[in-house]
Amino acid sequence: MTFQRARSEEQREIRRQAILDTAMAMLDEMPVSEVSLNELSRRVGLAKSNVLRYFESREAVLLELLAGALQAWLAELSVELAGGVDPRLSARERGDQLAAVLSRSLARQTVLCDLANAQAGVLEHNVSVDVVVHHKRAAIAALGTAAEMISHHVPELGDDAKTVCRMTLVLAAALSAYCRPSASALAAYKVDPALAQLQLDLSADVESAVALLIAGALTRSGVQ
Repeated sequence: MTFQRARSEEQREIRRQAILDTAMAMLDEMPVSEVSLNELSRRVGLAKSNVLRYFESREAVLLELLAGALQAWLAELSVELAGGVDPRLSARERGDQLAAVLSRSLARQTVLCDLANAQAGVLEHNVSVDVVVHHKRAAIAALGTAAEMISHHVPELGDDAKTVCRMTLVLAAALSAYCRPSASALAAYKVDPALAQLQLDLSADVESAVALLIAGALTRSGVQ
């Protein structure tokens, strides 16, 4: 893909979206750590200096993709919660169903988990304060929406719905890296099958951890 110089706001927006779409396609092929500005520039058909006219760094591109991935997840989560949590059940039972829906949903969001796992250690470096402020404001709004969804199905959580929401995403993001063992680790499991107890399953382990988190929050609130 090659471009002529963008001369209008519409052309600039088309160029900007092409950069984002290309970066997202790269994330379908490789982890965040392997996405380079040089390769992104090559694939989008622009000089690196031209890409930097639209995004101040590779990390700025990826932070915007993280915000978009959060929004895409929320759109799916709303539907999944509506069909996955039975309002006739007790708070504890609804909490378990909520944990199951959240874990299954996030296990499918591999790009979101990969980006969220890299956020603090990678993506929030090599970017300006303005970029970080913009991203964090968007993240707060998105997590607030998710907390409202959770509260709708388990209102007994109260303000703890916000904590459940944040920690669920953090757990899924962190565990996603551990759920992709290296070739050497997989070989070690074959040499000594007893080691496989350390191998994690993203959906199952997030569900277990979030169910415990919800149960603890309900107990602290006095819900039996």
